[in-house]
Amino acid sequence: MADRLAASTNCYHPYSLEDALAGISGAGFSSVELNSVPGWTEHVRRDAGLEEIGYVKDLLDKYSLTPISLSGHSDLTSDVGVGEFRKALALCKRLGINMITTSSGGPAASSAGELDEQRERFLERIAPLCDEAADARITICLETHGGLLGTGQLASEIIKTVDKPNLGINYDAANVIYYDGTDPVEDIKIAAPYVVHMHVKDQIGGKGVWNFPAVGTGEIDYPAIFATLNDVGFHGPCSIEIEFQGEPWPPVPVINDALETSYEYVRRLVPKA
Repeated sequence: MADRLAASTNCYHPYSLEDALAGISGAGFSSVELNSVPGWTEHVRRDAGLEEIGYVKDLLDKYSLTPISLSGHSDLTSDVGVGEFRKALALCKRLGINMITTSSGGPAASSAGELDEQRERFLERIAPLCDEAADARITICLETHGGLLGTGQLASEIIKTVDKPNLGINYDAANVIYYDGTDPVEDIKIAAPYVVHMHVKDQIGGKGVWNFPAVGTGEIDYPAIFATLNDVGFHGPCSIEIEFQGEPWPPVPVINDALETSYEYVRRLVPKA
C-alpha cells in the first residue's frame, strides 16, 4: 500500500521532473503527486507519447516513488478545457493513478451574475466527466482554489449538487485563506465529510498574500484541521505543496530543506499506516 503522505512536484515548479523526484525522495517520501498543468507546472505533458511515459515511469522507479495523484487543473467551464481534462484523465490511466486534482477553472468572475453563469457551465460538464472517470476508477478531487470553489463550504455545495460517488474535495487550507480570507479551521468542519484528498500547504499574511512556506512554519493550525478530518475518518492522500513567495523560485537545495522540514512536521500528523 502506498504511503498517503506525498509531496507535489509543484514544489519544484521551475525545475525538471528529475530534480523534483530526487528532492522528494531525498526528503523521505515514497509517494508523489505529479503535476500536469500547462502554463504552470507541467512535469508530465498531457500529450506525452509512449517514450515519454516510459521515461516518467523509469524516473519513478529510480527514486522509489509511487504516484498517488495527478494535478490536472483545467478550465471545466469550457469545452476546450474539458478536452484538456480528458487528456489528463488518459494520462492517469497510463500511469496507474486513480485520483486527479483540479479547480473549476474559468476567468475570475467580476459579478455575482458571471459567477452564476460559470457555475451553470461547470455543472453541465462535471457530471459527464465524473462518469467517464468512473469507468477508469478515477476520483475527481475539486480543489478549493477560488471562484466557485473558494471555500470548503462552497465546494461542499457543489459536491452535493453533482452527487457523484467519485467526486470529492481536494482541500487546500492555504488557498481558502489566499483566495477568500476564510479561516480553514472553521471551514474544514463543513467540508470534512466530502474531503478525499489534501494539499497540505501553509500560508503567512492572510488574503491575497502569496507566501506559502515550509509546512509548520506558517500560520495555519494543521493539528486542529487534522483533528477534524480524523473525526470523520479521512484516510485520503495528503500532498505537501510549497510555493514559497512566488517567482523567482528558490534554488533546489533550499526547496529540499523546506521539504524535509515539512515532511518531519506533517509526518507527526499523518503517521504511516
